Amino acid sequence: MCTGRDNEQSRRAGVRAVDGSRRLGTAELGGELGERATLVQFSSAFCQPCRATRRVLSDVAGLVPGVRHVDIDAEDHLDLVRELDIVRTPTVLVLDADGRIVRRATGQPRKADVIAALGGAV
Repeated sequence: MCTGRDNEQSRRAGVRAVDGSRRLGTAELGGELGERATLVQFSSAFCQPCRATRRVLSDVAGLVPGVRHVDIDAEDHLDLVRELDIVRTPTVLVLDADGRIVRRATGQPRKADVIAALGGAV
């Protein structure tokens, strides 16, 4: 799933708002939602941008109180990948406290962009 594109091209894929009608819960995430927001990352095993994205999201979750980071192996959760139309890794979903998807991004994000995207969830 990892596209192998360079990081700059991945960053340009950007963040987009979504309608917020789809919710994810503990069954899909394999754990609890964050108190204020959850950063859900879809990754694949050999994806280099996924590793860097994991570090960025973990850092942000550690900096922002009430935010949790969940990393989902796309290959192990194909039904959810298909349902959410995840076509490349890394893909990051920002969930609000109720599990509604409020933002979606593909490619390797910058820390500042992740913090800004959280604004729509908290």
